[in-house]
Amino acid sequence: MNSKFKIFSSGLVVGMIALGSIAFTVNNEVPTALVRDGRVQQQWYPPELPKSMSFAGERVPLDQRPVKELLEKQLLINAYAHSHILYILKLSSRIFPELEKKLKANDIPEDFKYMCVAESSLENPTSRAGATGYWQFMPATAKHYGLEVDSEVDERYDLDKATDAACIYIKDAYNKFGNWTAAAASYNCGMNGYARRADFQMTSNYYDLWLPEETNNYIFRILALKEIISHPEKYGFHIPEEEAYQQVDTKDTTISATIANLAEFAKANGTTYKMLHILNPWLRSQSLPVIAGSSYVIKLPL
Repeated sequence: MNSKFKIFSSGLVVGMIALGSIAFTVNNEVPTALVRDGRVQQQWYPPELPKSMSFAGERVPLDQRPVKELLEKQLLINAYAHSHILYILKLSSRIFPELEKKLKANDIPEDFKYMCVAESSLENPTSRAGATGYWQFMPATAKHYGLEVDSEVDERYDLDKATDAACIYIKDAYNKFGNWTAAAASYNCGMNGYARRADFQMTSNYYDLWLPEETNNYIFRILALKEIISHPEKYGFHIPEEEAYQQVDTKDTTISATIANLAEFAKANGTTYKMLHILNPWLRSQSLPVIAGSSYVIKLPL
Protein backbone atom coordinates (compact mmCIF):
# COMPACT_ATOMS: atom_id res chain seq x y z
CA MET A 1 0.00 0.00 0.00
CA ASN A 2 2.78 2.43 0.97
CA SER A 3 4.73 1.70 -2.23
CA LYS A 4 1.63 2.28 -4.36
CA PHE A 5 1.01 5.59 -2.55
CA LYS A 6 4.62 6.66 -3.14
CA ILE A 7 4.36 5.83 -6.83
CA PHE A 8 1.06 7.75 -7.08
CA SER A 9 2.48 10.75 -5.21
CA SER A 10 5.60 10.84 -7.37
CA GLY A 11 3.48 10.70 -10.52
CA LEU A 12 1.26 13.49 -9.24
CA VAL A 13 4.23 15.74 -8.48
CA VAL A 14 5.77 15.11 -11.91
CA GLY A 15 2.43 15.79 -13.57
CA MET A 16 1.97 19.07 -11.70
CA ILE A 17 5.46 20.20 -12.65
CA ALA A 18 4.82 19.36 -16.29
CA LEU A 19 1.46 21.13 -16.23
CA GLY A 20 3.01 24.17 -14.64
CA SER A 21 5.72 24.18 -17.26
CA ILE A 22 3.11 24.10 -20.05
CA ALA A 23 0.88 26.71 -18.43
CA PHE A 24 3.52 29.28 -17.69
CA THR A 25 6.21 28.85 -20.33
CA VAL A 26 6.53 28.59 -24.07
CA ASN A 27 9.46 26.49 -25.33
CA ASN A 28 10.83 26.62 -21.75
CA GLU A 29 12.01 30.16 -22.46
CA VAL A 30 9.27 32.79 -22.69
CA PRO A 31 6.97 33.08 -19.63
CA THR A 32 3.34 33.82 -20.47
CA ALA A 33 2.24 34.43 -16.87
CA LEU A 34 3.82 35.02 -13.50
CA VAL A 35 2.69 33.98 -10.05
CA ARG A 36 3.17 36.45 -7.22
CA ASP A 37 1.75 35.92 -3.76
CA GLY A 38 -0.24 33.03 -5.17
CA ARG A 39 -1.91 35.17 -7.86
CA VAL A 40 -1.41 34.92 -11.62
CA GLN A 41 0.02 38.12 -13.08
CA GLN A 42 -0.38 38.76 -16.82
CA GLN A 43 2.47 40.20 -18.83
CA TRP A 44 1.96 42.89 -21.46
CA TYR A 45 4.19 43.89 -24.33
CA PRO A 46 4.27 47.00 -26.53
CA PRO A 47 2.93 46.35 -30.04
CA GLU A 48 5.50 46.15 -32.78
CA LEU A 49 5.70 49.39 -34.72
CA PRO A 50 5.16 49.23 -38.49
CA LYS A 51 8.31 49.63 -40.56
CA SER A 52 6.74 52.48 -42.54
CA MET A 53 3.49 54.43 -42.58
CA SER A 54 1.73 57.07 -44.62
CA PHE A 55 -1.31 59.27 -44.28
CA ALA A 56 -3.23 60.15 -47.44
CA GLY A 57 -0.15 59.17 -49.44
CA GLU A 58 2.17 61.36 -47.37
CA ARG A 59 5.11 59.65 -45.66
CA VAL A 60 5.28 59.52 -41.87
CA PRO A 61 8.92 60.19 -40.81
CA LEU A 62 9.28 57.28 -38.38
CA ASP A 63 13.06 57.79 -38.42
CA GLN A 64 12.52 60.83 -36.17
CA ARG A 65 12.54 59.87 -32.48
CA PRO A 66 9.63 62.15 -31.38
CA VAL A 67 7.49 60.86 -34.26
CA LYS A 68 8.23 57.24 -33.45
CA GLU A 69 7.52 57.71 -29.73
CA LEU A 70 4.25 59.58 -30.24
CA LEU A 71 3.02 56.90 -32.63
CA GLU A 72 4.02 54.22 -30.13
CA LYS A 73 2.13 56.07 -27.40
CA GLN A 74 -1.09 56.08 -29.43
CA LEU A 75 -0.65 52.45 -30.48
CA LEU A 76 -0.26 51.48 -26.82
CA ILE A 77 -3.34 53.46 -25.77
CA ASN A 78 -5.56 52.15 -28.54
CA ALA A 79 -4.29 48.59 -28.97
CA TYR A 80 -5.08 47.89 -25.32
CA ALA A 81 -8.49 49.61 -25.37
CA HIS A 82 -9.99 46.24 -26.23
CA SER A 83 -13.73 46.84 -25.87
CA HIS A 84 -13.49 50.24 -27.55
CA ILE A 85 -11.62 48.93 -30.60
CA LEU A 86 -13.83 45.85 -30.91
CA TYR A 87 -16.93 48.04 -31.03
CA ILE A 88 -15.35 50.35 -33.63
CA LEU A 89 -14.46 47.33 -35.76
CA LYS A 90 -18.07 46.15 -35.62
CA LEU A 91 -19.37 49.63 -36.53
CA SER A 92 -16.84 50.13 -39.33
CA SER A 93 -18.55 47.47 -41.45
CA ARG A 94 -21.68 49.63 -41.44
CA ILE A 95 -20.21 53.14 -41.53
CA PHE A 96 -17.05 52.87 -43.65
CA PRO A 97 -18.82 52.09 -46.96
CA GLU A 98 -20.80 55.34 -46.64
CA LEU A 99 -17.72 57.33 -45.64
CA GLU A 100 -15.63 55.88 -48.46
CA LYS A 101 -18.32 56.70 -51.02
CA LYS A 102 -18.59 60.31 -49.82
CA LEU A 103 -14.84 60.86 -49.57
CA LYS A 104 -14.33 59.52 -53.09
CA ALA A 105 -17.13 61.71 -54.48
CA ASN A 106 -15.43 64.75 -52.93
CA ASP A 107 -11.90 63.81 -54.10
CA ILE A 108 -10.68 63.39 -50.53
CA PRO A 109 -8.18 60.60 -49.70
CA GLU A 110 -9.79 57.54 -48.13
CA ASP A 111 -7.50 57.76 -45.08
CA PHE A 112 -9.72 60.58 -43.77
CA LYS A 113 -12.23 57.95 -42.70
CA TYR A 114 -9.84 57.26 -39.82
CA MET A 115 -10.07 60.92 -38.84
CA CYS A 116 -13.81 60.37 -38.44
CA VAL A 117 -12.99 57.45 -36.13
CA ALA A 118 -10.67 59.68 -34.10
CA GLU A 119 -13.34 62.37 -33.86
CA SER A 120 -16.40 60.32 -32.90
CA SER A 121 -15.62 56.58 -32.83
CA LEU A 122 -18.16 56.35 -35.69
CA GLU A 123 -21.02 57.41 -33.41
CA ASN A 124 -22.91 60.64 -32.75
CA PRO A 125 -21.54 61.97 -29.45
CA THR A 126 -21.65 65.50 -28.06
CA SER A 127 -18.50 66.84 -26.42
CA ARG A 128 -18.40 69.00 -23.31
CA ALA A 129 -17.65 71.95 -25.58
CA GLY A 130 -20.76 71.30 -27.67
CA ALA A 131 -19.15 69.67 -30.72
CA THR A 132 -21.60 67.12 -32.08
CA GLY A 133 -21.99 64.33 -34.58
CA TYR A 134 -19.78 62.01 -36.59
CA TRP A 135 -17.40 64.86 -37.47
CA GLN A 136 -17.75 66.81 -34.21
CA PHE A 137 -18.78 70.18 -35.63
CA MET A 138 -19.39 73.13 -33.33
CA PRO A 139 -22.71 74.87 -34.17
CA ALA A 140 -21.17 77.97 -35.80
CA THR A 141 -18.71 75.94 -37.89
CA ALA A 142 -21.47 73.57 -38.97
CA LYS A 143 -23.62 76.46 -40.19
CA HIS A 144 -20.62 78.01 -41.96
CA TYR A 145 -20.22 74.78 -43.94
CA GLY A 146 -23.87 74.59 -44.90
CA LEU A 147 -25.38 72.39 -42.19
CA GLU A 148 -28.74 73.21 -40.63
CA VAL A 149 -28.58 73.35 -36.84
CA ASP A 150 -31.65 74.19 -34.75
CA SER A 151 -34.01 72.60 -32.24
CA GLU A 152 -35.89 70.58 -34.89
CA VAL A 153 -33.12 69.67 -37.34
CA ASP A 154 -29.42 69.17 -36.63
CA GLU A 155 -27.58 67.92 -39.71
CA ARG A 156 -24.39 67.33 -37.75
CA TYR A 157 -26.07 64.00 -36.93
CA ASP A 158 -26.57 63.19 -40.63
CA LEU A 159 -23.62 61.08 -41.80
CA ASP A 160 -23.94 62.03 -45.48
CA LYS A 161 -24.40 65.78 -45.01
CA ALA A 162 -21.87 66.06 -42.19
CA THR A 163 -19.28 64.20 -44.28
CA ASP A 164 -19.89 66.54 -47.22
CA ALA A 165 -19.34 69.50 -44.88
CA ALA A 166 -16.16 67.95 -43.47
CA CYS A 167 -14.90 67.42 -47.02
CA ILE A 168 -15.36 71.11 -47.81
CA TYR A 169 -13.32 72.00 -44.71
CA ILE A 170 -10.59 69.50 -45.60
CA LYS A 171 -10.33 70.85 -49.14
CA ASP A 172 -10.14 74.44 -47.86
CA ALA A 173 -7.39 73.43 -45.44
CA TYR A 174 -5.49 71.49 -48.11
CA ASN A 175 -5.59 74.50 -50.43
CA LYS A 176 -4.29 76.67 -47.59
CA PHE A 177 -1.46 74.44 -46.34
CA GLY A 178 -0.61 72.34 -49.40
CA ASN A 179 -0.69 68.90 -47.78
CA TRP A 180 -3.24 66.51 -46.33
CA THR A 181 -1.50 65.96 -42.99
CA ALA A 182 -1.60 69.66 -42.14
CA ALA A 183 -5.21 69.81 -43.33
CA ALA A 184 -6.12 66.99 -40.94
CA ALA A 185 -4.23 68.55 -38.03
CA SER A 186 -5.94 71.89 -38.59
CA TYR A 187 -9.29 70.15 -38.18
CA ASN A 188 -8.32 69.77 -34.52
CA CYS A 189 -6.90 73.22 -33.75
CA GLY A 190 -8.51 75.29 -36.51
CA MET A 191 -7.00 76.66 -39.70
CA ASN A 192 -6.19 80.00 -38.11
CA GLY A 193 -4.57 78.37 -35.09
CA TYR A 194 -2.46 76.10 -37.29
CA ALA A 195 -1.47 78.94 -39.62
CA ARG A 196 -0.50 81.21 -36.72
CA ARG A 197 1.85 78.59 -35.25
CA ALA A 198 3.21 77.64 -38.69
CA ASP A 199 4.05 81.28 -39.43
CA PHE A 200 5.79 81.75 -36.07
CA GLN A 201 7.77 78.50 -36.36
CA MET A 202 8.49 79.09 -40.07
CA THR A 203 7.23 75.69 -41.24
CA SER A 204 3.85 74.19 -42.04
CA ASN A 205 5.15 70.60 -41.73
CA TYR A 206 3.06 68.98 -39.01
CA TYR A 207 5.90 66.72 -37.84
CA ASP A 208 8.18 69.73 -37.29
CA LEU A 209 5.65 71.91 -35.47
CA TRP A 210 5.15 72.40 -31.73
CA LEU A 211 1.37 72.46 -31.35
CA PRO A 212 -1.18 72.27 -28.50
CA GLU A 213 -0.99 68.89 -26.76
CA GLU A 214 -4.21 67.56 -28.26
CA THR A 215 -3.08 68.48 -31.78
CA ASN A 216 0.41 67.11 -31.12
CA ASN A 217 -1.24 63.73 -30.51
CA TYR A 218 -4.04 64.06 -33.08
CA ILE A 219 -2.39 62.75 -36.26
CA PHE A 220 -0.73 59.95 -34.30
CA ARG A 221 -4.08 58.88 -32.92
CA ILE A 222 -5.43 58.76 -36.49
CA LEU A 223 -2.38 56.78 -37.62
CA ALA A 224 -2.70 54.32 -34.74
CA LEU A 225 -6.38 53.77 -35.51
CA LYS A 226 -5.57 53.28 -39.19
CA GLU A 227 -2.91 50.70 -38.34
CA ILE A 228 -5.09 48.74 -35.89
CA ILE A 229 -8.27 48.82 -37.97
CA SER A 230 -6.35 47.88 -41.15
CA HIS A 231 -4.59 44.96 -39.43
CA PRO A 232 -6.84 43.91 -36.53
CA GLU A 233 -5.54 40.33 -36.24
CA LYS A 234 -1.99 41.65 -35.79
CA TYR A 235 -3.19 43.30 -32.58
CA GLY A 236 -5.32 40.40 -31.39
CA PHE A 237 -8.72 41.60 -32.59
CA HIS A 238 -10.95 39.07 -34.35
CA ILE A 239 -14.44 39.94 -35.60
CA PRO A 240 -16.14 37.11 -37.51
CA GLU A 241 -17.83 38.51 -40.62
CA GLU A 242 -21.26 37.44 -39.42
CA GLU A 243 -20.78 39.37 -36.15
CA ALA A 244 -19.90 42.70 -37.80
CA TYR A 245 -22.73 45.24 -37.98
CA GLN A 246 -24.29 45.35 -41.42
CA GLN A 247 -25.79 48.27 -43.27
CA VAL A 248 -29.55 48.67 -42.86
CA ASP A 249 -31.65 48.53 -46.01
CA THR A 250 -33.70 51.72 -46.29
CA LYS A 251 -35.77 53.70 -48.72
CA ASP A 252 -35.76 57.49 -49.09
CA THR A 253 -38.92 59.54 -48.73
CA THR A 254 -38.86 63.22 -49.70
CA ILE A 255 -40.83 65.45 -47.32
CA SER A 256 -41.93 68.85 -48.63
CA ALA A 257 -44.66 69.63 -46.08
CA THR A 258 -44.58 69.98 -42.30
CA ILE A 259 -45.00 66.79 -40.25
CA ALA A 260 -46.83 67.78 -37.07
CA ASN A 261 -46.39 64.43 -35.32
CA LEU A 262 -43.43 62.22 -36.20
CA ALA A 263 -44.75 59.29 -34.15
CA GLU A 264 -47.93 59.23 -36.25
CA PHE A 265 -45.85 59.64 -39.41
CA ALA A 266 -43.70 56.65 -38.42
CA LYS A 267 -46.69 54.46 -37.67
CA ALA A 268 -48.38 55.42 -40.93
CA ASN A 269 -45.22 54.36 -42.77
CA GLY A 270 -44.99 50.96 -41.12
CA THR A 271 -42.28 51.69 -38.57
CA THR A 272 -41.82 53.07 -35.05
CA TYR A 273 -40.83 56.46 -33.69
CA LYS A 274 -37.70 54.81 -32.26
CA MET A 275 -36.65 53.33 -35.60
CA LEU A 276 -37.36 56.64 -37.32
CA HIS A 277 -34.87 58.34 -35.00
CA ILE A 278 -32.29 55.56 -35.31
CA LEU A 279 -32.31 55.94 -39.10
CA ASN A 280 -32.62 59.75 -39.00
CA PRO A 281 -30.75 60.99 -35.92
CA TRP A 282 -30.80 64.53 -37.35
CA LEU A 283 -34.49 64.74 -36.39
CA ARG A 284 -34.29 66.46 -33.00
CA SER A 285 -37.93 67.12 -32.16
CA GLN A 286 -41.34 65.42 -32.19
CA SER A 287 -42.28 67.34 -35.33
CA LEU A 288 -40.60 68.44 -38.55
CA PRO A 289 -41.42 71.97 -39.73
CA VAL A 290 -40.83 72.43 -43.47
CA ILE A 291 -40.56 75.91 -44.94
CA ALA A 292 -42.35 76.43 -48.26
CA GLY A 293 -40.04 75.58 -51.14
CA SER A 294 -37.71 73.40 -49.08
CA SER A 295 -37.67 69.67 -48.40
CA TYR A 296 -36.00 66.90 -46.40
CA VAL A 297 -35.19 63.30 -47.20
CA ILE A 298 -36.22 60.82 -44.49
CA LYS A 299 -34.94 57.25 -44.43
CA LEU A 300 -37.49 54.50 -43.74
CA PRO A 301 -36.79 50.80 -43.27
CA LEU A 302 -37.61 48.49 -46.15
